[in-house]
Amino acid sequence: MLWLATLLIAPALSAANTPLLMPGKQALYQRMLVVPGGRLHQTPEAGEGQPTTPFTAYYVYARKDGWVQVGTDRHGTLDGWLKTEDTIAWNQGLTVAFREPGDHNRALLFRSAAALEQVASDSERYQSLYQAAIEGHSLPDSPVVAIQPSGKLDIRKDFYLVPILEHRDTYLGNEQARMLRVASVPLQNPQPKPTEEPEKDMHRAAGMPGYNAGLVFVIDSTLSMGPYIDRTREAVMKIYDALGDAGLLGNADFGLVAFRDNPKATPGLKYLARTYVTLEQGHNPGTFLQQVNTLKAAQISSRDFREDAYAGVLKAIEEMDWKTHAARYIVLITDARPRGPDDPLSITGKSAGQLRRLAHEKGIAIFVMHLLTSANQADHAAAEHTYRELSRFPGVGSLYYGVPTGDVEEFGHALDTIAGQITLQVQVATTGRQRPDKPVVRSEPTPPDNPRLAELKDKITRLGYALRMRYLEKTTGGGIPRVFNAWLLDHDIAHPEKRTLDVQVLLTRDQLSDLHDILRQVLATAEEGLLSPDNFLNELKSLAATIARDPGQLGETTATTAGKGNSLADMGFIREYIEDLPYTGEVMNLSLDDWESWPAREQIAFLQRLEDKIAYYSALHDHTDLWVSLDGGPVDGDSVFPVPLEMLP
Repeated sequence: MLWLATLLIAPALSAANTPLLMPGKQALYQRMLVVPGGRLHQTPEAGEGQPTTPFTAYYVYARKDGWVQVGTDRHGTLDGWLKTEDTIAWNQGLTVAFREPGDHNRALLFRSAAALEQVASDSERYQSLYQAAIEGHSLPDSPVVAIQPSGKLDIRKDFYLVPILEHRDTYLGNEQARMLRVASVPLQNPQPKPTEEPEKDMHRAAGMPGYNAGLVFVIDSTLSMGPYIDRTREAVMKIYDALGDAGLLGNADFGLVAFRDNPKATPGLKYLARTYVTLEQGHNPGTFLQQVNTLKAAQISSRDFREDAYAGVLKAIEEMDWKTHAARYIVLITDARPRGPDDPLSITGKSAGQLRRLAHEKGIAIFVMHLLTSANQADHAAAEHTYRELSRFPGVGSLYYGVPTGDVEEFGHALDTIAGQITLQVQVATTGRQRPDKPVVRSEPTPPDNPRLAELKDKITRLGYALRMRYLEKTTGGGIPRVFNAWLLDHDIAHPEKRTLDVQVLLTRDQLSDLHDILRQVLATAEEGLLSPDNFLNELKSLAATIARDPGQLGETTATTAGKGNSLADMGFIREYIEDLPYTGEVMNLSLDDWESWPAREQIAFLQRLEDKIAYYSALHDHTDLWVSLDGGPVDGDSVFPVPLEMLP
């Protein structure tokens, strides 16, 4: 395979015991990534060399005739020499990930910045290039070198890295955008390409016999929920019958998790969350029915009108075996407001956003059926806001449905609709003779009887389409564009208001653990009154700047952690750490004047967001199935995960 690399200029060899500085910087050292297949040599041209772990970040100590002397730390420990062609310059820690194309076009990658600028201002030229790219052929003298894959790339199965090498600010109409020079490097050698274009192969696909769905009901089993438990059982049996009639009984598995509330507050509830049916058990209708028949509503009331719904959702995310399911759904059914991270009775300590991110990282969509009963009317608005956040799915919107007055008949009709739509999608995916047409979403739902349910059906159709396309891409060889020195925009040229990329920082599991501990210590020190507001913000900025530039230095650049005045802020280096970065996090643009002008509730909300991030780091660290070991070994402290920029301080 032809690996991608950045050609680095080679000045005279340096014998210094410190890495080479970036031009014009006082504290930032030159760094690079080794591509898969790169080998370390004791001296230039010496033998075959030793294999390296792909994407290891090295400091540059010297350059000589197409070789670079490198070390994994900045304290003079030298590892050897790498060929320049086996490296990518990476003077910042930021990478980009392609957003799954749903309501926007796929990103085009261009040969040069000038070509990208020209096409971005010529809509007709752009449309012809885009159409040619998705059809798998190139126009004469085309400046396009690759197109983003049409499905979602699962980093755990198809690891890729797109480091940002250079950026320029620009405008698309009235929208500010960024042009990015990137290198795209897959971890593994790509599979041989089929003789025909994958897009044409997909159009002729005669169904997807391996396509199946996993649907887990997470149901409130407190005193008020008896009728809804019975109706859920009835809905699942209808689905089994429909699949059986279609000869597709083995293409959908069902699970059930029941939750109540913290039993320490109300011991008579007996349990917090319990799995009644696993997806494996739910493969068989008889087993499902037998297990579900043992589920009964609690005989006593909970402490108040809140239940720990998140405990049930987390159990479904973490403990169900989702691996064999192409489409993955959770349906949460409850009449109560959830216990959030600020609630002392919360067992999970997680927020709606944290749970949603964990679900999406496993490819799970969450529906919420919220029973708006009169008993807890005062909590309806707050609960709806939270559940809408929990059920958001990229490119689709919120999969929330509120049942007025908790009417059992409407609940049953809505549940039948959700389950029926999912069943229909399994049938279409499994038996269809061609790629399903992309759905047309109506701006105004037409059924006059229940427009909210019609809107939800539209969303389920879009969701099903996205999941089927993801499955097709996985099974028909949609690959990662292997590009060297290409340019792309972070917004859709055809729809400038839509982003096409997400910004991430590649962290190791050990670095994430350090980040968790440092941020926790900064917050604790601030709460103890040992940091002034100005120093508190500087600590956060120092931490954020370190992550963006050099995650390996976590723990060495904050005064709080080191116990002495050596933070980036103290040394005056925050500015050079954040300048030239194409993206900055929430903290970077926050000034002391801003902080002091905020009312107390806004400051508290800011601190709560930091607490949420700390909880997210802990949950992510413990989800070993999400981490990628670049050397192919078991998950350990050096395994990596691309953490979204918005989840960093």
